[in-house]
Amino acid sequence: MRDENQSSVLDFFLLGVSSHQEQEDFFVLFLFIYSITLIGNLLILAIHSDIRLHNPMYFLLANLSFVDIFFSSVTIPKALANHLLGTKAISFGGCLTQMYFMIALANTDSYILAAMAYDRAVAITRPLQYTTIMSPWTCVLLVIGSWVVGNGNALPHTLLTASLSFCGNQEVANFYCDIASLLKLSCSDIHFNVKMMYLGVGVFSMPLLCIIISYVGVFSTVLRVPSTKGVLKAFSTCGSHLTVVSLYYGTVMGMYFRPLTSYSLKDAVITVMYIAVTPMLNPFIYTLRNRVMKDALEKLFSKRTSSHPT
Repeated sequence: MRDENQSSVLDFFLLGVSSHQEQEDFFVLFLFIYSITLIGNLLILAIHSDIRLHNPMYFLLANLSFVDIFFSSVTIPKALANHLLGTKAISFGGCLTQMYFMIALANTDSYILAAMAYDRAVAITRPLQYTTIMSPWTCVLLVIGSWVVGNGNALPHTLLTASLSFCGNQEVANFYCDIASLLKLSCSDIHFNVKMMYLGVGVFSMPLLCIIISYVGVFSTVLRVPSTKGVLKAFSTCGSHLTVVSLYYGTVMGMYFRPLTSYSLKDAVITVMYIAVTPMLNPFIYTLRNRVMKDALEKLFSKRTSSHPT
């Protein structure tokens, strides 16, 4: 019979993002990024109360902000706490919990981005049927489906990783427990886990295909519009979303679309981009290029000011 699995009493050690001398700089950077992420995404949720934003596009954006808040909160607070406490340790259970939620939220994020692309495609290619196709019930189903697929993709990876043995090096070459780093540390046979990981990457990438198909339809419709003003308006509407998609998938593909043996500590810098920087930038990308959202934001602040007279 196999010995008691050492994983149950194991602590891992998160190496962080860089060498020891640079850890202080990254602590300040993470603290700044996390604060801005919370403020920006909470503002998106707050201004969603504006009646002008009660439509499918902003409903999906509000859900994206909700996911982004939790996406950053799964990893960054732990990294900040470890720095303040002078430790790098994380329990095996805590490590698996981090991994589960990172996979689930990353997938949920990607499917909501696909739902937003579908929404823009319907609005531009089938404007007369838009309210019928993108009904409130449809929007709710798209969001629920995103969460179901995200959690469904995370569960098997977490269970498979929990069944592995870790009996040597316990240093995770990242600032959080990602599946690639954990598989490299295992002394079990990980061939099936690796195959499942790449299958999971395929599930994660499916929304990107949906986004590409949606925008092929958008651009083919827009380019047939004789009005230059109409073309510019359509591209302006889609520009923010395309920017977010490019940032998100560009960094994720750079991290996971390659052999497991090539992962090292320097890859932690790449993960900072999609785990911390992208959720921080999303609210600003959508707000700065959207007049309605800027007006709603000004209205929110003016309401706050008037309710607290000096």
